[in-house]
Amino acid sequence: MTAASFDLVVDCQNKLGEGPVWSVDEQALYWVDILAGKILRWDFQKGMQSWQTDQMVGSVMLHEPYGLIACQEDQINQIKLLDGGQIERRCLQEVDHPLPEMRFNDGCCGRRGRVWVGSMQKSCEGKPVGILYRFTGGELTAHLDGLGIPNGLAFSPNGDTMYVADSTVKKIWSFDYDLDDGIMSNKRLFVDMEQFPGVPDGATVDVDGCYWICVFGGSLVLRFSPEGRLLEQYETPVIMPTKCIFGGPNMDILFVTSMRPDNVDLDKEPLAGGLFTLRPGVQGLREPSVGSW
Repeated sequence: MTAASFDLVVDCQNKLGEGPVWSVDEQALYWVDILAGKILRWDFQKGMQSWQTDQMVGSVMLHEPYGLIACQEDQINQIKLLDGGQIERRCLQEVDHPLPEMRFNDGCCGRRGRVWVGSMQKSCEGKPVGILYRFTGGELTAHLDGLGIPNGLAFSPNGDTMYVADSTVKKIWSFDYDLDDGIMSNKRLFVDMEQFPGVPDGATVDVDGCYWICVFGGSLVLRFSPEGRLLEQYETPVIMPTKCIFGGPNMDILFVTSMRPDNVDLDKEPLAGGLFTLRPGVQGLREPSVGSW
């Protein structure tokens, strides 16, 4: 293990904390509690704030100056977070999932402002019915199917490589990505995660093009070179870290969300569901904002 320690930022006890994204303009972190249907925000001055929605929230993306894009159960929504926990929501797109009881899961914004998000069963059974969608210009299109639990979405610094993981089969793939057309191609295996305990979950990329991914159920955050070679591994204080993102004034703080399942052993894992930080001596990238339509 690489010598570095995680600090607890908020003991937020998220049922399923996920999808952190850092706003450079606000110097604030946004993330979601999927199962609770909450959107959360944290900054150094105000601490944590929370907004309740009427659906599960799989992921959020910056949509400055409009607010956020939220990928929920069967909708992609434009969200404005108001004082007093109130929300303004405008539905941009509804999706007809191939099966009942599905929802959107991990998502991210490409370097040119396109929304990418995967779908999965709410039950987490992992049947290969999940689809990776692209949403841009008001149009939702399917680009990869047969996924169990799509995760690990991220882009290389110059945007010409796209990463996608499937937690069910414990694989991470990389693709060539056409920035002009927004098309992924040339699928190849990036990392076989069978060698690690747990499953691949949420991911991000640093300024050197290295890929960071949380290992859900494995108490790990891993850093891989652009060629897929393991460079560092960090042990987390929780068994189920979910997704990581860089933030802070110098973009050198790695924020990590986590899950607090109903059957958690609090004697062994009292901080489950918390929000953590790590200072690994590496800088991350500014997250792009979703384009306006």
